[in-house]
Amino acid sequence: MRISVNWLKELVNLTLTPEKLAETLTVAGIEVEDIEDRRRNADGVVVGRILERQPHPNADKLSVCTVDIGLSTPSTIVCGAPNARADILVPVATLGTYLPAIDIKIKSAKLRGVQSEGMICSLTELGVEKESNGIYIFPENSDIIVGQDVRPLLGLDDVILDISPTANRADALSMIGVAREIAALTGAKLSLPESLLIPSVKRIVLSSADTSFPSLEETENLLNNKDFVNIIVENNQACLAYIGTIIEGVKIAPSPKWLQASLQAAGVRPINNIVDITNYVLLEWGQPLHAFDQDKLEKLAKGDSLNIGVRFATDGETLKTLDGQTRTLKPQNLLITANDTPVAIAGVMGGEETEVDENTQNIILESALFDPITIRRSSKSQNLRSESSTRYEKGVNPTALEDAANRAIALIIELAGGAVTTQSIADARADFKSYSIELRLERLHQILGDVETGKIPASDVERILTDLGCQLTNVSETPKIWSVTVPSYRYRDLEREIDLIEEVARLYGYDHFCDTLPSNSIAGGLSFEEQIHRKIREVFRSVGLTELVQYSLVKPIKDEVQIANPLLAEYSALRTNLLSGLIDAFEYNVAQGNGALNGFEMGRVFWCTEDGIAESDRIGGILGGDLLPEGNWVRGGKHDPMTWYQAKGILESVFERLGLTVEYQATSEDERLHPGRTASLSLNKQHLGIFGQLHPQLRQEKELDDAVYGFELNLDVLVSALNKDDTKTPRFKAYSTYPAVSRDLAFFAPLKISVAELEKTMKKAGGELLETVQVFDEYKGANVPEGERSLAFSLVYRTSDRTLTDTEVEPVHNKIREALVKQFQVTLRS
Repeated sequence: MRISVNWLKELVNLTLTPEKLAETLTVAGIEVEDIEDRRRNADGVVVGRILERQPHPNADKLSVCTVDIGLSTPSTIVCGAPNARADILVPVATLGTYLPAIDIKIKSAKLRGVQSEGMICSLTELGVEKESNGIYIFPENSDIIVGQDVRPLLGLDDVILDISPTANRADALSMIGVAREIAALTGAKLSLPESLLIPSVKRIVLSSADTSFPSLEETENLLNNKDFVNIIVENNQACLAYIGTIIEGVKIAPSPKWLQASLQAAGVRPINNIVDITNYVLLEWGQPLHAFDQDKLEKLAKGDSLNIGVRFATDGETLKTLDGQTRTLKPQNLLITANDTPVAIAGVMGGEETEVDENTQNIILESALFDPITIRRSSKSQNLRSESSTRYEKGVNPTALEDAANRAIALIIELAGGAVTTQSIADARADFKSYSIELRLERLHQILGDVETGKIPASDVERILTDLGCQLTNVSETPKIWSVTVPSYRYRDLEREIDLIEEVARLYGYDHFCDTLPSNSIAGGLSFEEQIHRKIREVFRSVGLTELVQYSLVKPIKDEVQIANPLLAEYSALRTNLLSGLIDAFEYNVAQGNGALNGFEMGRVFWCTEDGIAESDRIGGILGGDLLPEGNWVRGGKHDPMTWYQAKGILESVFERLGLTVEYQATSEDERLHPGRTASLSLNKQHLGIFGQLHPQLRQEKELDDAVYGFELNLDVLVSALNKDDTKTPRFKAYSTYPAVSRDLAFFAPLKISVAELEKTMKKAGGELLETVQVFDEYKGANVPEGERSLAFSLVYRTSDRTLTDTEVEPVHNKIREALVKQFQVTLRS
């Protein structure tokens, strides 16, 4: 928003220079993006009177003017403007003047053989207007003196601050809001314009949040009166208040120079006195207004009485707006209607058919309070933003509606004449004045810390908040607590105690707070959990798996956690496992011709419980394809799919690297996995996860030719197991320098007994002498009892201090044999 320093001086006793003012506002949080010193545009330009105009002897379109600029001798100036004539007052750029608008420095020069000692200027050359038809001619006025500086006459004695308030500071989108801010920052006195209540107006309250107002039934006798406007608001949430004021007998004319200069300083083009007043009040109070031509409204309404309605658009309706475009309206558009005919997009832009022009005699002035979200959606749907919609979207002061309307009415009566007949009001506003926040001095000190003189005293807190327009009431002296009533123009951004604390810090000055660094600094580092997570990732990568990252959002199927506000239906639930997403990724990779995907993912899963929603971290993986695809030529180009034992070996390598001993137990609980090739994993008697081959039916549905294996592990169980000294800090164990003694052991064992159970029994019976147990053969078929299988194990015995003898090994080996027979009833073969 462009802020005129001269306009500010009318509202607040401003003594700061523009540069210092810009710095003060920026430090306080209202950024000043640019400073435009308009005084430079006409520095050296004075009022001159053309005494004589003669045609140029060598050019048809030029003239030679004798101009009095207040010096002892008139100046000769060559001018090309068609409206130059004798006995008029004009702006003259004297020798040495620099005109930044056209980047020219005025010098004495010959133009077609005639010496020119200056330049008669247009408003374009002075940076006032974008286009001009000729030189500017001052009106004949006894106050204008030849030779005086033109800048005060053209509004060029001003400095413009281009500010960019944050989204929460809707109050700073008005001159009064910025004036209040400056008064709070500097302690200067405010001089706000009086918004006088017009005594002659007949006020009719059609509806109100206060039931003490007259009802609509009590005003039915006025409906046939043409001087009465009936306001029908269909949605009180979208339109909280609407004031319609009839002003008859206005005279449309150009606005006075002071009004035009104020609008031009703010970057607004003057149109006529009525429209300019609505724009002026918008800039001054931040309250958008709109003026309708009453006669055009009645003609468009085609009825005996005029009903002004506020409703949402329906499909197929159109409206030609003031920018000349015919717009197809959408259901998001809130409309102003005349007897149900659209005449404006509420809060965004009026319609061309009811605009105020030079023939207008009677107007209806609209002052309304619209819902910010409604206006934002309406504006966005039409890709149309205006000064009005910008303010409505951020939120206007709900209690300044009457002030802004009365200010505009007073200016209209002063500058355009006319008389106010009636004012209709539909009001559903709440009482914003009762809004208060509790502020604790102790909490303020805790948040802000110390300033140069210690802690911010309570008196300064009271002064700052009072300057901001807040009302403070003591709740407690020890500890010090206030009840702070927030002014209506700050209700959208002062909602909590922390907001008030921020305001105190902002106005006290951030540069006054101590910035002492802590005396003892501590080097940062990774938490234990993060270290473990990184180690697990590194181990999985080291066995050849690629780390994958997938969305936590999935398409809902049955028991997923549903999202209340999903962006897309395909991502409207939270995943309950990682394996399903990994299977889909494997399928996609194969479909794209990229071969098997061997990868893992560490992520979070979610599920519903009786107590609500639970979540946990998991690590999942997917395996398949040929482990040695580059070796196909050795096998004659034949593909060698990964076996169950190879996939298990990869997972076992991970556990071995992590120093964990994981137990496997057959299971068929997961329908996605092969019932005969799936294992439940446990660690320290805790369920760790599941590992297995994809079910043949699922593999067929996914069109996967080779065997594919997946696993999913509980990351919390892994981290808990790794949170031990022997795993966190690896310890070196010396290798034995003595030879090992190997023994083989073969026997028949029931099919229901797993190899893991057998190995566990053998290791327990073998004690410290038994170093390793490795199965090397399995056979089922002829010569093997039904319901059993033949297994062969290689047992290695070793000690670190001597070479073992047969007399030491045999008793231990026999103990292992006896333990197997006793516990599992195996039939020994060797």
